[in-house]
Amino acid sequence: MPNVVYLDNNATTAVAPEVLEAMLPYLRESYGNPSSIHTFGGLVMNRISEAREALARLLGAHPSEIIFTSCGTESDSTAILSALATLPDRRHVVTTRVEHPAVRTLCRHLHDTQGLRLTEVGVDHQGRLDMDQYRAAVDDETAVASVMWANNETGVIFPVEECAAIARDHGALFHTDAVQAVGKVPINLANSAIDFLSLSGHKLHAPKGVGALFVRRGTRFSPFLLGGHQESNRRAGTEAVPNLVALGRAADLVLANLDKENTAVAALRDRLERELLARCPDAKVNGDSAHRLPNTTNISFEFIEGEAILLLLDQHGICASSGSACTTGSLEPSHVLRAMGVPFTAAHGSIRFSFSIYNTAADVDKVIEVLPGIVRRLREISPFGRK
Repeated sequence: MPNVVYLDNNATTAVAPEVLEAMLPYLRESYGNPSSIHTFGGLVMNRISEAREALARLLGAHPSEIIFTSCGTESDSTAILSALATLPDRRHVVTTRVEHPAVRTLCRHLHDTQGLRLTEVGVDHQGRLDMDQYRAAVDDETAVASVMWANNETGVIFPVEECAAIARDHGALFHTDAVQAVGKVPINLANSAIDFLSLSGHKLHAPKGVGALFVRRGTRFSPFLLGGHQESNRRAGTEAVPNLVALGRAADLVLANLDKENTAVAALRDRLERELLARCPDAKVNGDSAHRLPNTTNISFEFIEGEAILLLLDQHGICASSGSACTTGSLEPSHVLRAMGVPFTAAHGSIRFSFSIYNTAADVDKVIEVLPGIVRRLREISPFGRK
C-alpha cells in the first residue's frame, strides 16, 4: 500500500531489501536439499552454516548453540517442554503475568492438563517485574523459569540475567522469550546463566516462518519435533533454506544497526510521545520509560476506545496496535495493562506505537497531525465521562 505510515513493528517488520536479495537464489537455482550427499545440496548446507554463525555473532553465542525453528512460538514450546522432560522430578514452572501468549498459554495448559504447579509473578504499575515475588517463587522443585527479555506491549525490559542466576542457584533451567529484544538491545550470552533464548525472524526484518532457539552447551535437551537428523538431531524436518539464509542476513543487518536503533529510532519515539502528551489531555505513557526498548511506546488515551482510535488512524494510512497482534479480536483489556493496574478507562484506550529503522520524521509528523483530532472527536461522543 502506498503512503502507509507503519508503526506496528512489534507485530511484524518489513523484510529488508538485503534480506530478500539473499533469499532469492535459494528459491530459484540453489534449491538442493542440504541433507543430500551430492555437491549441489552440500553447497546449500554451507549457507545454512554461515547463517548459523551470523546469528551466533548477534547473540554472543557459539554456532553449535543455535537451533533453527519455524517461529518464536515453536522456540518457546521447545525450551519449556525440554526443561520439563529433562527434569522429570520437578513439577513447577515459574513465569510472569505479562508474558506473550506463546509462553502464557502453554504454561497454563500444562497446569490444567498435567497438574504442574504454576506460579505467575506480578509486575508493578510501571510494568517492572516484582523481584521479591520472583525470588520467593523459584524453589528446588522448579524445573524452568520463563521470563521475557522485553515486553511486547510496553517495551519494558526485565532483569533476565539476574532472574537466570536465581534459577541456576536452585538447579532450575531458565528460558527467556527475547523475540522483541533481539536486534534492539545488545545481547551477549557468552558468560550468561541463561539456558534457553527464543527469537523470531519476522521481528527483525526477516520473513515470517523462521525463528531460532539458543540452547547453552551442556544443557540437557529433549527435541520437540522428532523424525530426521536435521539440526544435529535436535529439530527434525527439512530445512527451509531461503528463510534460514534470510535470518542470517537479517542478523548481520540488525547487529550493524544497533546504534541507530538506540539513537535515531529512540529519538523518533521520544518526539512522538512528547507531542502527543502535550496535545492530548488525559494521555499517559504506560511502562517504565527508563528501562524499555528504544522503539516502543504504549500510550493510554483515557475515556475512549483504542479500537476506535485504530480504525480512524487506519483511514489515514497509519498502522498501530492496541497490544499484541496475537490477541487481536479480544474485547478484553490487555492482560499486560491489567497486571500493571492500569485503570479500565485507560486500558481500553491504549495504543502501542512501535518503530523500526525504516521509519522517518515524516511518519511522526503524520501521526502528530492526525491523532489529536481523532482523540478530540472520540471524546465528544464518549460515554465514559470527560470530554
